[in-house]
Amino acid sequence: VQLQASGGGLVQSGGSLRLSCAASGRTVSWYNMAWFRQALGKEREFVAGIAWSDGSTYYSDSVKGRFTISRDDAKATQYLQMDSVKHEDTAVYYCAADRIAVRGNANQFSYWGQGTKVTVSS
Repeated sequence: VQLQASGGGLVQSGGSLRLSCAASGRTVSWYNMAWFRQALGKEREFVAGIAWSDGSTYYSDSVKGRFTISRDDAKATQYLQMDSVKHEDTAVYYCAADRIAVRGNANQFSYWGQGTKVTVSS
């Protein structure tokens, strides 16, 4: 599975941004998809995940109620809608895929995109 993330950029605090992750290769509709982020000097952390089987979604406490993950299997693309962004959301965002993992540690995911940078100005 090859993943290509896009949509990052500069956004003002309180604003919105939508990230996209285009997938190709194997039957991506059979893969759980997720977003992680890594701020400067910090470890990569889980942000949101969506299951292939039933569309269940999972969020970290820090983004719950502000971010929304979704997928369009017909387009082989997943999205992360980021609303009410905060300065602490500044990071490089990575999309990931796995047949089993849908949330948790980054080392549980098999496939990764290249990352897209999000900067939130105060």
